[in-house]
Amino acid sequence: MISTFFWADFQNIYVWLVMFVVFFFGLIGFVDDYLKMIRKSSRGLSTKSKLVLQTLVALIVAIILHLYADYDSRLNLPFFKTISPDLGLWYIPLIIFIIVGASNAVNLTDGLDGLAIGPVVIAFMTYLVFAYLAGNVKTSSYLLIPYVAGSGELSVLCAAVVGAGLGFLWYNSYPAEVFMGDVGSLPLGAVLGTVAIITKQELVLIVVGGLFVFEALSVIFQVAYFKITGGQRIFRMAPIHHHFELKGWPESKVTVRFWIIAIILALLSISTLKLR
Repeated sequence: MISTFFWADFQNIYVWLVMFVVFFFGLIGFVDDYLKMIRKSSRGLSTKSKLVLQTLVALIVAIILHLYADYDSRLNLPFFKTISPDLGLWYIPLIIFIIVGASNAVNLTDGLDGLAIGPVVIAFMTYLVFAYLAGNVKTSSYLLIPYVAGSGELSVLCAAVVGAGLGFLWYNSYPAEVFMGDVGSLPLGAVLGTVAIITKQELVLIVVGGLFVFEALSVIFQVAYFKITGGQRIFRMAPIHHHFELKGWPESKVTVRFWIIAIILALLSISTLKLR
C-alpha cells in the first residue's frame, strides 16, 4: 500500500478501488487473526461472518464499477476475439463471486512455507502485463483485447505486490520465520480478483490462478464426498497440498512443484493474448 501511495496516480478511480479492497479485506483478516491470538480457544471469525463481510465489500466494488462511466459489462472470452456476451446486471454477482472466491482460494493455499506467496507473485507479474496492455489503446487494439482507459495504472500496484511478495518470501521460505495469516492472504486474493475484473481478463484468472482454483476445488470435493458417502474421502487431507505431504513428499518439494505449475499456467495465460 505504501509503495502504491508513492508511485500510483490517485486521480485514477481504479487505484482507489483496489486500495479499498486491500484495506477492508485486510481488516477482515486482521480481526480474524487477532481473535485467534487473544483467545487461544477461538477459531476467529466464523466462516459465515467472513463471507458476509467479504461479500459486502465486493458488492460495493461491483456497484461503483457499474455506476462509474457505465463500466463495460461484456465478458471477455480468452481465445475468442468476436465472442463477448453482455451480462448486464448479472455482471455484478460475477464480480462478487470472483473477488470473494479468489480471496478464499488464496487463503486455502496458504498452508505450507512459501506455498501461497510464490504463485501470488507469479500471478501478479502476469496481471502486471495484462494491466499495462489493457490500458494502452494501441497495444490492446493490436492484440484484440478490451481497452480499459486508466487500467494501466494498476501495473504500478501489481509491481508493488510483486516487490512486497519477494521481500516476504525471503523470510517465508522453508523453514519460515514469518507467516502470512488471513491479514495477508485474504486481501492478496481479493486484489488479484479485482485486477482481473478491471482489466477485463476475468476468465483468464482461472488459468493464471489455476493452482488456487485447484486448492479450493479439492476442499469443496472433499467435503461434498465426505457428506455424500458418510465419511469417505477422496484425498488423504484437503486442501490438496496436505494430501501430498501425507503421501511422504517433503514440504519443500510440494512447494517448489506447485510453483512450477503456477509458472506454466502463467505462461499459458499470456499465450491467450496472441491465440485469438
